[in-house]
Amino acid sequence: MEHMQQHMGYPVFWTNQTQRPPVLTHSSMYPPLPPFPDFRKKRRKEGTCVYLFIIFLLVLLALTGVGISTYKIMELQKKVDQVKETSADAISMSNPSTEKLTGEPQEKKVSRQAAHVTGKESPNLPLIWEDSKGRAFTNGIQYRNRGLVVNETGLHFLYSSIYFRSTNCPKDPMELTHVVYKKPSRYPGVMKLMESTEQHNCKPLNTWARHSYLGAVFNLTRDDVLYVNVSDVALVSNDETKSFFGLYKL
Repeated sequence: MEHMQQHMGYPVFWTNQTQRPPVLTHSSMYPPLPPFPDFRKKRRKEGTCVYLFIIFLLVLLALTGVGISTYKIMELQKKVDQVKETSADAISMSNPSTEKLTGEPQEKKVSRQAAHVTGKESPNLPLIWEDSKGRAFTNGIQYRNRGLVVNETGLHFLYSSIYFRSTNCPKDPMELTHVVYKKPSRYPGVMKLMESTEQHNCKPLNTWARHSYLGAVFNLTRDDVLYVNVSDVALVSNDETKSFFGLYKL
């Protein structure tokens, strides 16, 4: 083998006669450098973490503000309720003194303005009603001179039930009429509100009975008076479960 030596920093190769001398290239002469670290990715990751942390702090701050605001609103509502109760107590305490100074009785508010009167013997029209015994009652609505007096303007549900019965049966068909009307407070005269008319046929020598019911909502005015008329007072049953008359304010 031949010895070949190069000077001045060049590489030394040993070859034989059968082999060709190696070709020198830039990559063989200068090996590749290690990869340079990419600091941009690291900076992007650090920036993303900072942004997420800032967003978390903002959300936490917003939730804290909402909680504090809710607590303040609840406290304010409690104070408003206490002021209302104090004002109501003061007004209720001042009413007796006002009544003593003016000498006029103060109106007492009724929880439910209603009246229910039941059947009673009537020699003539309009029908007479029982207003205090049995199932009958008046609460905020007066029963006066055979009629119910409206206490306050507004919507009312008005109803009436009449039970006709008899042991006599005429040969010709009879007309059974049931009417609810009012006498307005604003002008003279009467106004029909509800009416039921029926032609009734019965068999001779047999007891018969017919039921008539009326009910509807009306806008009534204070001091309107309501009455009930029928075609024949002698045919009306006085049973409180079958013949009655009433209204209540909505």
